[in-house]
Amino acid sequence: MSSTDSPDTRAAAPTVPPAGPGSRAGAAETVRCVTLSGLSLSVRAPAPDGEAAPDGREPALYVHGLGGSSQNWSALMPLLADRLDGEALDLPGFGHSPPPDDGNYSVPAQARAVVRYLDATGRGPVHLIGNSMGGAATARVAAARPDLVRTLTLISPALPELRPQLTAVPTALLAVPGVARLFSRLTRDWSPERRTREVLALCYGDPARVTPEGLRNAVDEYARRLQLPYFWEVMERSARGLVNSYTLGGQHNPWRQAERVLAPTLLVYGGRDRLVAPRMARRAAAAFRGSRLLTLPEAGHVAMMEYPEAVARAVRELLDAHPDETADAGRS
Repeated sequence: MSSTDSPDTRAAAPTVPPAGPGSRAGAAETVRCVTLSGLSLSVRAPAPDGEAAPDGREPALYVHGLGGSSQNWSALMPLLADRLDGEALDLPGFGHSPPPDDGNYSVPAQARAVVRYLDATGRGPVHLIGNSMGGAATARVAAARPDLVRTLTLISPALPELRPQLTAVPTALLAVPGVARLFSRLTRDWSPERRTREVLALCYGDPARVTPEGLRNAVDEYARRLQLPYFWEVMERSARGLVNSYTLGGQHNPWRQAERVLAPTLLVYGGRDRLVAPRMARRAAAAFRGSRLLTLPEAGHVAMMEYPEAVARAVRELLDAHPDETADAGRS
């Protein structure tokens, strides 16, 4: 899962992109493109605020979930910027990253994209933080390449459930060939605002927490992505890749992968999550050895957007509880 390709990094001027529903509008961020062989990745980071960054910050990498983007981390990254030198990836085909040349949207392929980025840029080992599908990919990275991971934080990771929630079934149906295109045709009269509200109702424990400005920005971003010619294909293939990962056997099974993770791990689950059942928290805590568990009763699927302060506190506690491990990782 490694690569030695040298990145062609093109840094854009600092911008103020549309903030996600849970982000602090107006917080400046930089966006750049890192080009590898057959793969281009958009990378987002908080822009310098004119003051020198604190010395001794350790690198962190944030990875979003299905249908998300690097903007999903715009609320959390600034809260940890004094401790972590954070970057957020747009996975291939999402956000501002174009589709991969090989058209592979499987979870192992997403994990390889993360590994290739870390190997090419030399940022590892990092504090790796993933949500949903990105949680499944980052858990696989931590299992396969422990040398790249200082700590692992998983927010509602998409791991196999024997009895998935009924509210998650429509998302899983996107994996069926043709369903995404059919849904596109059936909803062609839906406005971007209606589409956005449907997504927020599915992902947030309480959609009322989204500010009017946050909603407008989210609608604008959704409208932009709907114009991409590959939007529905990426959603369908990514959903199929996620569902297929649940059927992997042997050492490739996601739960077997979880048992192999050595990095100190924080698990975050929302009590109102409609996509990942809150009951999975107990199984995950047993699978990831010595893990810490944070359950937020009012949160949905994207706790880092709804309750970024609570998630940031838990990440800080993880860092404080394992100073020796993170220091050793930095020397490896």
